Amino acid sequence: MPDEDEKRAAHRALVDRVLNGEGRASPELRARAFSNAGLPAPLHALIDKVATRPTQVTDADFAAAKAAGFSEDQLFELVISAAVGQSARLYEAGLAALAEAAGTREADDAT
Repeated sequence: MPDEDEKRAAHRALVDRVLNGEGRASPELRARAFSNAGLPAPLHALIDKVATRPTQVTDADFAAAKAAGFSEDQLFELVISAAVGQSARLYEAGLAALAEAAGTREADDAT
C-alpha cells in the first residue's frame, strides 16, 4: 500500500494532468470546470450537476452544451475536470477534518 506522500503526489499529478495536460478544452475552461465557477450558462448547468448532483445529469444537459458549440471531446474533458475538482474538494475537506480530529484528540489526551 502506498504511503501518504505517494498518495498525495499521485493526487497532485492527477490534478495537474487534468488542468494542464493536452486537450481539446482550454486549460482556462478546464480550471473553471474544476472549480465549478465562471462558466457560460449552458455549460454551467451541466458542470454544476456533474459536481453537485451527478445523478440528475441528463442527455438534455449535454445537448444544450453541444448546441452552445462545445464538442464531445471538450465536454468529456470538462466533465472529468468537474468530477476531479469536486473529488479534490472532498479529499481536502476530509484531510482537514482528520487533522482537526487528531488535534482535538491530542489536546484531550494532554488534559
